Amino acid sequence: MGPQQTQDADRRRSDRFAIEREIRYRALNKRGGEEEGEGRTVNMSSSGVLFTAPQILRPGRRIELSISWPAQLNNKCALKLVARGRIVRFDSGLAAMEIQQYEFRTQSASGVATAAGLAKMAG
Repeated sequence: MGPQQTQDADRRRSDRFAIEREIRYRALNKRGGEEEGEGRTVNMSSSGVLFTAPQILRPGRRIELSISWPAQLNNKCALKLVARGRIVRFDSGLAAMEIQQYEFRTQSASGVATAAGLAKMAG
């Protein structure tokens, strides 16, 4: 493979940024028996997240990922980015997720995110 082919093969839809944040994830399973875990982001873009996962997450699996966000709402309230999507790759403890939808939520002191809290702060 020549230099141009390598460059073309690594072309992505969105730029990736090396952002390391704590995450929690849960597999969305229609049959019940949800899998949950914790890890850290390795990098992120507007269309995907690469993160560490202690258990195998099979490609095609739908998951919800909660990422602690470094910025605060109105300099007062902690935020979480909650993204849903599917696993596109898993290798050596690293999972790549394609983001299909996302929203920011407020995070209470206990770490629980609430959409009502976000609406109250924004309004």
